[in-house]
Amino acid sequence: MAMPRPSPLLGGASSSAAPGRVTMRMFHGDVSLGEAEVFPIKPGPEGTLPFPSNEIRISHLSPASERCPPLSILQTIAPFSVRCKLQAKTLPLNPSLHRLYLTCFNEYKSAVVVVGDEELHLVAMPSKVEKVPCFWCCSVRAGLYASSVGMLNLRCLAIVFDLDETLIVANTMRSFESRIENLSHRMDVEDDPGRVAGMSAEIKRYIEDRELLKEFIDTDTVTDNGRIVGTQKEEVQPIGTQERLLRPVIRLPERNAILTRINPEIRDTSVFVKLRPAWEDLRSYLTAKGRKRFEVYVCTMAERDYALEIWRLLDPEANLISLNNISERVVCVKAGSKKSLQHVFKNGGCHPKMAMVIDDRLQVWDEKDQPRVHVVPAYAPYYAPQAEMANAVPVLCVARNVACNIRGGFFRLVERVITIRSMHSDDTILTALIFFFVLMKKREFDENLLKKVFELLYENELLDLPYAPDVGDYLVCEDTNFVPTNKDPAPIPEGMSGAEVEKRLNGRAHQVDQKQISSSTRLSDDVRVTTRGNLAGSNVQSNGGSLPITPLLFVTVLQEIGRLCNSKVEFRSTVSSTGKSTQFSVEVLFSNEKVGSGTGKTREEAQVQAAEKALQNLQSNYLSFVAPMAGVLNKDTSKSPGGGNGFLEDDIDSDGDTSMKEPSGSTLIVDRLSSVISLLRELCVEDQHVVFRDEVQNPGSAINEEYHFQVELAGQILGIGIGANKDFAKLQAAEEALRFLKTTTDPQIKKHLRPIRCS
Repeated sequence: MAMPRPSPLLGGASSSAAPGRVTMRMFHGDVSLGEAEVFPIKPGPEGTLPFPSNEIRISHLSPASERCPPLSILQTIAPFSVRCKLQAKTLPLNPSLHRLYLTCFNEYKSAVVVVGDEELHLVAMPSKVEKVPCFWCCSVRAGLYASSVGMLNLRCLAIVFDLDETLIVANTMRSFESRIENLSHRMDVEDDPGRVAGMSAEIKRYIEDRELLKEFIDTDTVTDNGRIVGTQKEEVQPIGTQERLLRPVIRLPERNAILTRINPEIRDTSVFVKLRPAWEDLRSYLTAKGRKRFEVYVCTMAERDYALEIWRLLDPEANLISLNNISERVVCVKAGSKKSLQHVFKNGGCHPKMAMVIDDRLQVWDEKDQPRVHVVPAYAPYYAPQAEMANAVPVLCVARNVACNIRGGFFRLVERVITIRSMHSDDTILTALIFFFVLMKKREFDENLLKKVFELLYENELLDLPYAPDVGDYLVCEDTNFVPTNKDPAPIPEGMSGAEVEKRLNGRAHQVDQKQISSSTRLSDDVRVTTRGNLAGSNVQSNGGSLPITPLLFVTVLQEIGRLCNSKVEFRSTVSSTGKSTQFSVEVLFSNEKVGSGTGKTREEAQVQAAEKALQNLQSNYLSFVAPMAGVLNKDTSKSPGGGNGFLEDDIDSDGDTSMKEPSGSTLIVDRLSSVISLLRELCVEDQHVVFRDEVQNPGSAINEEYHFQVELAGQILGIGIGANKDFAKLQAAEEALRFLKTTTDPQIKKHLRPIRCS
């Protein structure tokens, strides 16, 4: 329900003339509306008025909005685009202008002036001073407003899918043969029996599907588990000037596979397509109960006929993209070019801020769009079929949950007034959670932008406009290197496209980018939170209830700390398979320095370990990055923390080890290391000294260099540190040793320590 608005004309004396104003004639079509005074927002040359010929000629009114006033829509799709203000010049009012003003104000419409490929929207504004119609003039790309009105009224966003290795993997006979040959050559020179067994199993899977494809090419049938399955002639609806055609297709739901022929007249264009598990779950969410949650697009580097057929297989009933829209919503990008949301929405279908992307590669996207990309691990059904289902939640179900959370965050306020009690054996998680929750208040569309827009008056300034949400604000990315250890080149990384067909369908090796995946709890439409895994003994009290601590929460905490510190947080994961067992490893990098790692039977288990270890290390080594424990809930959290660099000043460590302010990353480490070493030496008796032992660098690390340090006292190891530089590793070891010495009850250690004096 729309919020009540003030009366459009509150009355009062007319305001005094402002410098820079210009008098212009107004028209609606050819009907004169009288004269208006136009006031530029910016002074001088920057305040050039946008109206040609010094007249305001309205061509049409925008579509009516059911629940969103025009200014909220314009602020979402074209933030702070107010070019000037207008008010009728004289009394009595021109009746036509007065009717236009009241129509726009009451029916949530705007008056549109078309200037080239730009639309100028005149938004009727209430005034506390003026007794005449008043407008703000906002500029936006032509067509964008009309398409956004419906999406925002329906609380709908856009979702853009990549195809190959994201939703499907496809092979031709030629690519099958090439991959089998490459693997056979590798087996001939491989000495490791485990790897040989793995490659042998992979070859077997390729051969099995190749034989099915060959049978399909030769006979238009396949023999699946002793059962002969014939083709179905599926009608392909013509697109544009394309002629109607019947395409032979065999669907094998038990194998999650489809055989099709791109050109029905050419058998060599037959393709074996494996669908990624849980696609039906994701598709069902997008179309559930007839509610449109997302407008769906496809962006791929594949050849167009191939891309259209693959999408037809994925969306056979055209529920996600209608046949009327398919030609403009399946976007094919030239191989080697960057994908961009601006290109996907070149016809004005949506604003990039309202769109999320699901892709297996991040770097193929324009840099400004990368914050809106949810990166999934590349689908590799032949190399490690068990890896896809090793997670408690399948990859595409995670993507569904991410989409659900983004939509919920974009359109709803998720804010909790919380009290926190002890949740952990130490205060590591407590510190980070307090920091996270006091920063958790978001500026969502419904509870922030709409509310504030309803309060704005004609006299307000441009800077009074509220912040508009961006999908990138709600997407937590975890940079993972999910490609399994010793992985072969993945099949058809971006589909079949011209010269790419020869290179990729022949199975040539290609560089696989680092992957990202986001773990998420699902936020349903009624904001009910369903957790995928709780940590024992961890909870946050919220209005008398308890909020489980989920893996997403730890990841979000790290991302928030990194964002405020202008530091990149990366989750890099690998998976290795030996026989029937699969081992996942995850490393957390903070500003390119390793701060935590974990292993487990699932990626989620490894991720939880890595995130928790990272928070423990950040507490020790980046203490000024997190909020103070004492009194944090009483501080003014509406202001941005610290100075412009986001650092927080804090009295650290309840034991009184040290108190410091963060000067810079490298200076912090050196200064804190010196302080911790001094504390260590003060704890020891005069003839006993702490020894730092520099261990050999680990050549197999995921990062370029990895330094190992350990702290010893009388031959006993007190602490171990690992890092991308020596000082960081040494600091880790020193802090661990300091904590150990403060809490140890070992008499063999305590005899080397000074007695603790009571003050």
